[in-house]
Amino acid sequence: MMADDFIITCEHGGNRVPVAYQHLFEDARDLLATHRGYDPGALAMARALAASLAAPLLASTVSRLVIDLNRSIGHPQLYSPMTRAAPQALRRDIVERHYRPYRERVEALVDESVRRKRRVIHVSSHSFTPELDGRLRNADIGLLYDPGRAGELRLCRDWQAALAICTPALRVRRNYPYAGKSDGLTCHLRRRFSADAYIGIELEINQRVALQPARRWSNLRDNLINALRAALHRPQRRQGRN
Repeated sequence: MMADDFIITCEHGGNRVPVAYQHLFEDARDLLATHRGYDPGALAMARALAASLAAPLLASTVSRLVIDLNRSIGHPQLYSPMTRAAPQALRRDIVERHYRPYRERVEALVDESVRRKRRVIHVSSHSFTPELDGRLRNADIGLLYDPGRAGELRLCRDWQAALAICTPALRVRRNYPYAGKSDGLTCHLRRRFSADAYIGIELEINQRVALQPARRWSNLRDNLINALRAALHRPQRRQGRN
């Protein structure tokens, strides 16, 4: 069995707009402070994971409204309405300065571990708004993965089970509020690396939970990390049992 390397990323860690693009946001500054501008709590969770697991952390604090690092080139939500209408040369500059360097650094880290015959467990830290388009999200934690990749399914199933033991009141759902196979950085890396070499999980935290009092939020981060450790050390079940 391969030894594991952990990689932690956070694609929507802040709402910063570089000076070169600030003129595009003159009428949308309030939007930057909302869930559309960044993922509140995601960077704190990513930092805690990286510190606990002694893992490299790659994080961006450039607002997703400048460019969404978790979308593929050509995806309709790669740019926001503010940047989508910008001149092509400016959009190209955003890609070359902010998008490609980030994605290439993540891929290079994975590739380095795989070349050393180590399996990569990549946790991409995100958060989601409690309500979207008038509908409440019925979860505190979401674990997103590709159900066709046995290692990802097993880890998320076991992580969910471990959380049920240590924090039974926490509502933990798999592939919610988004499908784990939808377009994103983990999906891109799955195409690049085999299921034996790469496990990509998106951790989604309800922003209502992430914005609770500091001590409770800190305790939850600890519980998430401890449950992940327990899941990783859980004996594997026989194949065919989900």
